[in-house]
Amino acid sequence: MDNESAQIDPSIPPSGTGCAECLASPDGWWVHLRRCAACGHIGCCDTSPSQHATAHAKDTGHRIMTSFEPGEDWFYDYGTGEMARGPQLAPPSSRPTDQPVPAPAGRVPDNWRELIH
Repeated sequence: MDNESAQIDPSIPPSGTGCAECLASPDGWWVHLRRCAACGHIGCCDTSPSQHATAHAKDTGHRIMTSFEPGEDWFYDYGTGEMARGPQLAPPSSRPTDQPVPAPAGRVPDNWRELIH
């Protein structure tokens, strides 16, 4: 898929309210969340220890991610390394506002600042 529009499906809802891979691991946690514009997969940002959003882009070829943080509406193209444009995606557009940062509650180590990228 060579153009941005082929990388974005506005009808697909997000896969959940947190990083799918971190939630599947008993000790997974994240700083911020990113949403795949092609399939709705929610992954953790590159500041997070596991960087699942970038891994998802590399593994699937889904280049366009958008922030899944409240109040943020930017898109990023992993293929070009540049900000991208995109339409409004199926709701919700962000994680729940009452979800802590970092998250999930109860899994974030006390020394989390030493573990981020």
